[in-house]
Amino acid sequence: MYEPKIAAGDDLGSYCQELARRARAASIRLSTAPGALKNEWLCAVAESLIQDGDRIIEANNRDLSCAAEGGLPNSSIDRLRIDDGRLRAIADGVRDVAGLPDPVGRVLDSTLRPNGLQVLKVSVPLGVILFIYESRPNVTVDAAALCVKSANAVILRGGKEAAFTNTALVQILRGALVKCGLPEDAVARVETTDRAAVGQLLRLDSLIDLAIPRGGESLIRRVADEATMPVLKHYKGNCHVYIDRSADLDMAERIVVNSKCQRPSVCNAAESLLVHCDIAASFLPRVGQALRQRNVELRGCQLTQRFIPDARPATEADFAEEFLDLIISIRVVDGVESGIEHINKYGSKHTDAIVTNDLTAARRFTQAVDSSAVLVNASTRFNDGYEFGLGAEIGISTDKFHARGPCGLQELTSYKYVVYGDGQVRET
Repeated sequence: MYEPKIAAGDDLGSYCQELARRARAASIRLSTAPGALKNEWLCAVAESLIQDGDRIIEANNRDLSCAAEGGLPNSSIDRLRIDDGRLRAIADGVRDVAGLPDPVGRVLDSTLRPNGLQVLKVSVPLGVILFIYESRPNVTVDAAALCVKSANAVILRGGKEAAFTNTALVQILRGALVKCGLPEDAVARVETTDRAAVGQLLRLDSLIDLAIPRGGESLIRRVADEATMPVLKHYKGNCHVYIDRSADLDMAERIVVNSKCQRPSVCNAAESLLVHCDIAASFLPRVGQALRQRNVELRGCQLTQRFIPDARPATEADFAEEFLDLIISIRVVDGVESGIEHINKYGSKHTDAIVTNDLTAARRFTQAVDSSAVLVNASTRFNDGYEFGLGAEIGISTDKFHARGPCGLQELTSYKYVVYGDGQVRET
């Protein structure tokens, strides 16, 4: 299997140009590949992930050892880790993508004009996607699965902390492409860890159609600043849970604890808790105790500290922060309107939830909170491609063009107009 590599003295710009050129050629071939063949590839990948599990985990252990020696934070090490359970989940996710309808070639709309022209709006691939991400090697497989199923070629630029794992995974992905008769370069990996390669690739808008950064805010801002092609992104996941005065407090406690504690290092974990003033005295002590039992650090407003005396004072910066850790900011608010105002001021347009038994409050919250996903009586952790039935996701977008929320197969397509006539010419 051939893939462009950097050798001593090679020009980085030429390497990136060749990588993108080969991906472009692969995308053209892939755009007409039958859905059955793409699904055959997905099933072959899932099977190989299990068969080669020991090799993948061995490679991952090498990355984990390097990460520990390099002082990588525990939250990042957790995202990096692959074990038997996570590997089975990755394979299951690939099979789920195989079971989804082919997103390419769908007729989105059809119009018959008075002059007899039939105008069809048909879904098509985007082309070549540059995917830049950190830490989580499972994302390598998710991204490749979604891109190939939607007939896009993908250039993967993972973080150096997952280099051994990603190398093993990409070998499997490319090997299965060859086995199934699909273009090998539909999945490519940037071999060099030189950060300048990202800048070189971001200038290749004639070959790359979309850049998707997935990682810390500094990475995403760099890509957004330097890219010459469109960027699909979210900067932060400052997610909120608002507890309304009519909420079932048992339900509210479960939702808050799950939103914050189930996996605090991910972007859809709750970072801020808002509580209606009418129930603060009854709810805050119990939820504070539940969170403390799970080692969550509490940072609250003055009213919060009245009911949770050991809470640290919360600053303005705390209310805007994405902690990605066992820390939560807490504020007591006057009602749903105050909660909405707080979220739209400090939030990141990612995921926000209300717990309430008041249908009017729920409707107002879902209408007025400007986020990619708004949940009623459910954990913020559900803003996820798999949980939404998308099979997997390549990221969660807080943009409004061209996709928002979890980005699955349909979000990796565009459309074109196909027009059928029988000799019509325009007269005016």
